[in-house]
Amino acid sequence: MESERGLVFFMPYKQGMETISSIPCSFNSYENQAPGNLNQNKMQVEIWSDIVCPFCYIGKRKFEQALEKFPQKDKIEIVWKSFQLDPDASSTGTDYQKNLSARKGWSLEQTQQITKNVTDMAAEVGLEYHFEKAVAANSFDAHRFLHLAHKNGLQDAAEEALFNAHFTEGKNIADPALLVQLGISIGLNSDELKNMLESQAFADEVRADIEEARQLRVSGVPFFVLTENMPFQVRKTLKCF
Repeated sequence: MESERGLVFFMPYKQGMETISSIPCSFNSYENQAPGNLNQNKMQVEIWSDIVCPFCYIGKRKFEQALEKFPQKDKIEIVWKSFQLDPDASSTGTDYQKNLSARKGWSLEQTQQITKNVTDMAAEVGLEYHFEKAVAANSFDAHRFLHLAHKNGLQDAAEEALFNAHFTEGKNIADPALLVQLGISIGLNSDELKNMLESQAFADEVRADIEEARQLRVSGVPFFVLTENMPFQVRKTLKCF
């Protein structure tokens, strides 16, 4: 699928947990059209994701596994972009499964079976999910946190820490104290973190990502976009989801 930004090449999840996607997806490897181009260019992959999306964490692992088999992986620059599946979620946090059941109109038993299936899917890539203690919370401040981490060259570590806190440890990712704790653990400055959380810093950047996703007609995440104007041709495809 072509877009004004580049080539959209990986979209394993369409909104709605009722369908565990079997849509084939791939990480494409490339060869340059002219000798030496690969050494002179980096490929940027932009990933629209939401911290509360279970398929986004799974997709992250799948992408990392595929990237490990890509000969020019050191030429890949990854940028995480903001997306909110539930922008009206409370910041105080509620029971994840009960919240999902209410939002989707499912019975609690149906919701528990669906989340068990997703837990099994996560285990296949080495992730440990605990939906029974997960907290449904608004992810807006977590996305601001990710933009601060990007500014400091720590965005991927921040994304991993947030996913783990949410899906494995059952933490409220809207809690400022947790965001400070996670930020310090990955090397962010505590004063800069607190100042960001006490202000509206990076709020415009989060909204801009969400608006860009709307323009790209993103209906679900994770959504991967290869940056524009790259002089490479697809050579082979590796299935990753």
